[in-house]
Amino acid sequence: MKQIILITGGARSGKSSHAERLALSLSPNPVYLATSRIWDEEFRQRVLRHQANRGPEWTNIEEEKELSRHTLEGRVVLIDCVTLWCTNYFFDLEADTDKALTAVKAEFDRLTQQDATFIFVTNEIGMGGTSENLIQRKFTDMQGWMNQYIASRANRVILMVSGIPVKVKDEK
Repeated sequence: MKQIILITGGARSGKSSHAERLALSLSPNPVYLATSRIWDEEFRQRVLRHQANRGPEWTNIEEEKELSRHTLEGRVVLIDCVTLWCTNYFFDLEADTDKALTAVKAEFDRLTQQDATFIFVTNEIGMGGTSENLIQRKFTDMQGWMNQYIASRANRVILMVSGIPVKVKDEK
């Protein structure tokens, strides 16, 4: 049965850890769909640590943009994270908010046509102050609109606050 779960919150709020525990509670062999690009050596080390922390029960897929090209029928799929996924579209489309948002929404729709359980991890980057940087403001807008798009289609939305999951939406 298809299900969409969105887990959101601030930096270091426990989003990924909670999503991993949830995925493992739903499947003995979930898929970890990582959307990150490697920007520098520090980030490469961060990715390697994350990979090492996951056990052999995980199927790991690295995919920057075209998530729907993977066949995931019947699987529990953790997508970590929407923010980095949106970043890839945003910068590849030269910070054109409308084009990037249209492209990532279309890819989300293609991905979630599959009969699978999708757990999306995202950041609430708009909860802080307004940036003085135009590119950051444009990205914050795009990210917020994408979060709203996913949340409107999600069966469940969980907000992580200091490691504590708070149910925002729960439609069975």
